[in-house]
Amino acid sequence: MSIPQSGGGPIERYEQLAEYLSSGCKPREDWRIGTEHEKFGYCKNTHLPIPYAGERSVLAVLEGLRDRHDWEPLFEGENIIGLQKDGANVSLEPGGQLELSGAPLESIHQTCDEVNTHLRDVKDIADKVGVGFIGLGAAPEWTHEQMPMMPKGRYRLMTDYMDKVGTMGKSMMYRTCTVQVNLDFESEADMVEKMRVGVALQPVATALFANSPFFEGKLNGHKSWRSRIWRDLDPARTGMIPFIFEDGFGFERWVDYALDVPMYFVYRDGNYINALGQSFRDFLKGKLPALPGETPTLSDWADHLTTIFPEARVKKYIEMRGADGGPWRRLCALPALWVGLLYDQTAQDAAWDLVKHWDAETREAWRVGASEQGLEAVVHGRSMRDLAREVLEIAREGLRARAKPGAGGMIPDERHFLHALEDSVTDNKVPADELLEHYHGAWGGDLSRIYEEFSY
Repeated sequence: MSIPQSGGGPIERYEQLAEYLSSGCKPREDWRIGTEHEKFGYCKNTHLPIPYAGERSVLAVLEGLRDRHDWEPLFEGENIIGLQKDGANVSLEPGGQLELSGAPLESIHQTCDEVNTHLRDVKDIADKVGVGFIGLGAAPEWTHEQMPMMPKGRYRLMTDYMDKVGTMGKSMMYRTCTVQVNLDFESEADMVEKMRVGVALQPVATALFANSPFFEGKLNGHKSWRSRIWRDLDPARTGMIPFIFEDGFGFERWVDYALDVPMYFVYRDGNYINALGQSFRDFLKGKLPALPGETPTLSDWADHLTTIFPEARVKKYIEMRGADGGPWRRLCALPALWVGLLYDQTAQDAAWDLVKHWDAETREAWRVGASEQGLEAVVHGRSMRDLAREVLEIAREGLRARAKPGAGGMIPDERHFLHALEDSVTDNKVPADELLEHYHGAWGGDLSRIYEEFSY
């Protein structure tokens, strides 16, 4: 989840809310790729989650990255709660999951180099302090009571609120991990089409990256339990947002949606002020109970936008949010999938043609099917495996047309980053299937084997 945002000064006109979003429009030559991924840390001697402080801890890893790899610390009060360097951030999720929010880069070659460097640096520090990191969509064994809480004010507020609006909010916060990619748009019309394609095809990403078949030490009956968790979190701020497919959708309609999402907090002078369940519309009128008489800034608006959690999200860019955290190789495959689909106009048009006739019930059926069955899901007689194959063919052509070379020109484009996903379709096997094979086979039901065999 996000660190405090820097959006700008006072909001003096309602129109500034949509203008903030539209200011993200960029010419195609300025489009960039930002990859984010989360991972679980655990103590190697116990396989329990790492606490914030101590010999084997989140803090030990952050301080190691600061001291040995030149990251600059970010503080909340006296606590280090993140790092920054070269346009990238390392931040903490509520249960101590470590997140890299990568810099905006021109190619998947660059973003993959960034991911690889980060994981090598984290492993360098983690090995020294007896910590391991693993990429999964959900914590395989840990209970909620075993999870630490990171010293961040927004997490304390959110934790107290989650049980009031859903049944799985705390599970999402403390025991899930994701990988996502952030993409630019050229215009309002381009944003609209990208969002529609992104939301409609998010279940394909969920299926291809499904990597959470275990929870609290047991089989959970899903390929992506992380996706299942998101379906019972908070209906006011999650889901497949059907209104984006209606006529007239654009920046202003997104503003109306965001204004109706209840607030979590207001950030002031290093503190998170409780505004749980309150209305940003009231804030605009100076009638927010948490801050009577005060009106918001664009930074407050930017913060509020980070508390909305649908399958794809508009800020000054678009976030694709449907994938489980996973193996090293797949951290580069996710940006390849979405860049291939959405950074070439022919590919984007083909992807839209694929989904434009679907209704809301069909989109939701794909979402549920992806969570439960992965590539074996079937909707209206069509299999997810066949849909994923067609989506990957479109993405592959999009990357070929983009023609972004790597390795000093030795690699002509970015298509090879899709190989992990193409192998999944060929073999009809996503990461969850591989885990289940091990669990029922060589592991003999011993889930503790997952740490040694699947950590970074």
